[in-house]
Amino acid sequence: MRALPLGARVYVLCAVLAGGLCAAPVVRPGQDVPWATVALLATVHAVGSRARARWPEWCSPVLLAGAFLLPPAAAALVALPGALLTRADRPPVWPRRAWRAARLSLAVWAASCAFSALRGPRALEALEALGDLGGGVRDPGGPGFPYALVTAVAAALVLGLTATVLEGGVLVTAERRSPRAAWSDRLPGALAPYLVHGPAGLTMAVLWRSPYGPAAALLVLLPMYVCACGFVLYHRESAAHQATIRALVQAVDIKDRYTRGHSERVGRASTMIARELGMSGDRLEALRIAGILHDVGKLGVPTRLLRKNGPLTPEERRVIELHPEYGDEMVRGIGFLGEARAAILHHHERLDGSGYPYGLAGAQIPEFARVVAVADAFDAMTSTRTYSRARPVPTAVEELKRCAGTQFDPRMVRALARALDRHGWHAAVTADAPEERGNVPADSAPRPPEPSRPRERSRLPEPSRSPEPSRSREPSGPRGASRLPEPSRSTEPSAPLVRAAATGPSDGPVRSPAPDGPRPGGRS
Repeated sequence: MRALPLGARVYVLCAVLAGGLCAAPVVRPGQDVPWATVALLATVHAVGSRARARWPEWCSPVLLAGAFLLPPAAAALVALPGALLTRADRPPVWPRRAWRAARLSLAVWAASCAFSALRGPRALEALEALGDLGGGVRDPGGPGFPYALVTAVAAALVLGLTATVLEGGVLVTAERRSPRAAWSDRLPGALAPYLVHGPAGLTMAVLWRSPYGPAAALLVLLPMYVCACGFVLYHRESAAHQATIRALVQAVDIKDRYTRGHSERVGRASTMIARELGMSGDRLEALRIAGILHDVGKLGVPTRLLRKNGPLTPEERRVIELHPEYGDEMVRGIGFLGEARAAILHHHERLDGSGYPYGLAGAQIPEFARVVAVADAFDAMTSTRTYSRARPVPTAVEELKRCAGTQFDPRMVRALARALDRHGWHAAVTADAPEERGNVPADSAPRPPEPSRPRERSRLPEPSRSPEPSRSREPSGPRGASRLPEPSRSTEPSAPLVRAAATGPSDGPVRSPAPDGPRPGGRS
């Protein structure tokens, strides 16, 4: 118990005492407790808990069957053996087991009380009086089958609600989680399985008292066990997916240290935009992954180029521009990415067709890529880098709005602005050390150019043109579009702030950017 905070110790102790008080009536003289039923149900629950310790809730129908068949005090005992024998993930072992036993006992006791208050035992007796499953109730005065099912589901929800509320309390006291994270965010998902467990527990209770006896009732657990195996496999696969993503992101962070944390923040901003656009479920998760992995192609760029001090040569710049295509090739075999691959390949495309690698324009650019482009640029502007200081969020949003329609999709920009108004933004400094240098500015981020002198090139020189890399498949779009705009030679200190951080070859002489918007790809 020393490893637990004082508040958590007090909370667990109170739960244990409350569980003991709830079960105390079974020891009173004159109590008619069906001990054989208690022992058999407790044994089945203990074996089930040990069989699938990763998801012990699969045998919750056993607890509900106990709540339906036994008085509340006796039903509270059904969960004790399984809870005390379940392996603890980390020390202290016995306080954790005692807490689990108290939580489940209180939850089963509450479910049994709710079942009794809703006249569930009478409904169960009516079901036992059925001549056959479709013949109706022999006792016309008793509640019918639909009512019995309603009471069973209600009792199951009470069990899930009690267990979740008690679990949230220990998360608040022991792990210092916020009440919202401990309760509000957990309740919907925690209660959903009990909508199935209630009817399963009612079926077990009816079969338990049928001529076929407990052996037939235990057959109800077979489909529950199969579902539990599938649930565990799904979570293992999901964990493997997340581990793959983390490994790729960590590899990028190690190689390109000065943008550490950028990928996670782009994933978060992409999720904020997606929610405003009405995305949910698998698409929302795919877009989050797309934001996290958008820079994975940097693993194919030589480290000396990413960390080079001084200007890049045209060929070096050309190599860096290939990182979206490298990223697409790297994740080609990862099937669960889905639409995320399109964002990895096309997040440097621009709405006016002056982006790269294929110069796609407008609706040709995949929706995920348009979302990630806005999230990428926003985080780049609001994060401190070795070559630029972070801008305030309102300034970054205004810059995105100014570029909407030429560089960014206006719908994505508006969605990000709405999300920021609701939730705000907290960006961390991404440069590990001031002496760390890098040669790839924030991906597709608008950034203010440094005042230039006449006839002098900016820090990143204009790259020379070279043939496009061969690919087995090419999306439709203008292949002749310039890969990136040429750096401006304007001598006016009031040149517009927006300019792509990575620019490509120009098709004509240099022109100063228009005063009311971004440059049109550097072409004459």
